[in-house]
Amino acid sequence: MFDELFKKNCFSIDEKEKQDAADQLEQLYGCQISAIEMAESVLFAHHAKGCTIVAAKICENVVIYQNVTIGSNLKYNKRTNEWENVGNPVIGKNVVISDGAKILGPVIIGDGTVIGAGAIITKSIPPNSIAYGVNQYKPKDPDYDLVFYKNMIEPEKIVAACNTLIAEYESHCCD
Repeated sequence: MFDELFKKNCFSIDEKEKQDAADQLEQLYGCQISAIEMAESVLFAHHAKGCTIVAAKICENVVIYQNVTIGSNLKYNKRTNEWENVGNPVIGKNVVISDGAKILGPVIIGDGTVIGAGAIITKSIPPNSIAYGVNQYKPKDPDYDLVFYKNMIEPEKIVAACNTLIAEYESHCCD
C-alpha cells in the first residue's frame, strides 16, 4: 500500500489523487514526501515512517531510512527585511540517508554519499563521502558500501549474529 500511495503522492498528475495520497501517507505512516523533482527509483525503508521530506531534487537510486528530515533552514533578517538561506536540499544519485538524519537548507549532497544515522547536515557534502555528526564528513572507502547494498544479507545471518552477541552477553553478565 505504501508504494502505491508514494507513487500517487509524488508522480500523479491528478491534483486530488495527489492530495488524497499525501493525506493517507501522513495518517498511515506519519510521513510527508514532497520534492520539486524526484526520480521514481527513490526507495524508502520502513515505509518512510516519521519522515518529513521537502526537497528541491532527489536523484536516482537514493535510499531514505525512517525518521529522516529533509527541508528548509530559513532565517529572516529583520534589518534588511529579507529571507536568507532560501532553498531546499538537492540529494545526488546513489545517496543513502540513514535513520534520523537531518539535511536542512540550500545544500547539495554529492553522488554516492552516505549520510550517517543522526547526522545534522546544513552544508554541502562532496560526492563519495560519509557524513556524520554535525556537518562532518570524510571520503568513503571505495571498497565498501555502507548501510544499503542491492545484494542484502540474508535475515538468517543477521539472526545468527544477534544470537552470538546475546550468548556473549549472557556468559558475562549472568555469572
